[in-house]
Amino acid sequence: MTISPPEGPRLPHDRQHAIYMLALRQGSVDVADLARRYGVTTETIRRDLSDLQKRRLLRRVHGGAVPVERMNHEPMVDARDMVNAEEKLRIATMAVQEVPERGSVIIDSGSTGQRLADVFPVERDIHVVTNSLITALTLSRRGLRDLTVLGGGVRTKRLAMVDDTTRRELEHMAIDVLFISCDGLSFKHGLTTPYREEHTIKRAMIERASRVVALVDSSKFGNVQMFGFASFDEIDVLVTDTEADADAVDILSTHGIIVHRA
Repeated sequence: MTISPPEGPRLPHDRQHAIYMLALRQGSVDVADLARRYGVTTETIRRDLSDLQKRRLLRRVHGGAVPVERMNHEPMVDARDMVNAEEKLRIATMAVQEVPERGSVIIDSGSTGQRLADVFPVERDIHVVTNSLITALTLSRRGLRDLTVLGGGVRTKRLAMVDDTTRRELEHMAIDVLFISCDGLSFKHGLTTPYREEHTIKRAMIERASRVVALVDSSKFGNVQMFGFASFDEIDVLVTDTEADADAVDILSTHGIIVHRA
């Protein structure tokens, strides 16, 4: 009888990525379980976990590891942030390829931006600006060196700053790359949101950025909200998931947008 080997990533980099994704979903991972899952020795898994700890993604605990951002606090997310959570994490992971080796980026307050903070390459020489308290906390605990949190009144449902003080702080900045999300993507109105205050802040972010990367899961396609804040011609890259309609992706591409499907 032939016994098939366990299915799973064979290369260390791919396996470590899979381990980290699993840890984020479950809240923790176990060495023995991972060894069985990926068909490798427990020593190999321990090396993987040590590598992930050096990259400040996981923290070793007895018998396994937990994500750094879950240490000492429970992630503050409301029910909407749990919708399409797996897709958002895949989108965020693919969006990392748009992070420059050095420079400045803005991560806006959307839930996909929070997932980007989970996988952001904090070892790079990057100054991150954000109006999200959750994103700032995650990046800080993961060891990001240069971080600016925009001030202003806090919108408590999203734990984000979105008032006029926030907008004025953005006026003095020149940013290399903006990572921005939306509540809806309309083929007539572009990226949209139902919130007037967020529309104002998102517009200010777009105006200060040299390159705009939109993080949009497929559930947002065709969803029209009241306030449009970005036309397709203002978007350089759009990262979505594999459920995105192929015809919709073609339409976006005709506007010169580079579309990635995670």
